[in-house]
Amino acid sequence: MVKSVLFACNLNSVRSPMAAAILRARAGETLRVDSAGVYEGGLDPFIEAVLGEIGVSLAEHEPKAMNALDLSKFDLAIALTPEAAAEARRFLPRERVEFWDIENPSDIRGGRDQLMAAYRGVREDLEARLKARFPEIYQKP
Repeated sequence: MVKSVLFACNLNSVRSPMAAAILRARAGETLRVDSAGVYEGGLDPFIEAVLGEIGVSLAEHEPKAMNALDLSKFDLAIALTPEAAAEARRFLPRERVEFWDIENPSDIRGGRDQLMAAYRGVREDLEARLKARFPEIYQKP
């Protein structure tokens, strides 16, 4: 059984902190969850807005690079970019690394409404994948 999960993307500023915050909120103390990037970036302000809509907080998030963590202490790494998957496989056996191809909402151009829609789409995609991957967490009373 998975007891610890690392979400990884390129900069630890959009996808990986979003996934980690959602799973942490749903799992509570039953699972250790963290996030990191291939490189350390800064937190994207749109994430707080779209997570706040579902009652999830990023208050404890500190952007960090994967090389700042001991990856061997994680049962599972879920990479959200090909670069993060390659980096995780340098430190973990292949069977402990999953790759989820998640769009980068910061690539979208347009006004606030278009950007918020893109970030909400990523949030919903992540939530659906988390429900499928961790049904025991989502099915608990």
